Amino acid sequence: MSKFKLKISSRILKKKVRKSSFSNPKHCRFCTSKEQDALIDYKNTGLLRSFLTERYKILPAKVSGNCSFHQRKLANHIKIARSMALLPFCALHR
Repeated sequence: MSKFKLKISSRILKKKVRKSSFSNPKHCRFCTSKEQDALIDYKNTGLLRSFLTERYKILPAKVSGNCSFHQRKLANHIKIARSMALLPFCALHR
């Protein structure tokens, strides 16, 4: 048997580095928080606004780092706040 060394291209090496250099996985803000003031509520518009984009779209769970349970709960409370006119449905274009 002959031993030979495989040549790895620099492009493949860069891909491997990119894959391995991901940061730590995001953790849900509501699961890890033991504070009672961090609860999701439709009346807490300051907290809900932090999960909206500048166009008032709801941030996805991948971006916000929420677990699926709290992401659904957050989306429901944002929709309730929108229907009660506490949050806008869309950004105003001027």
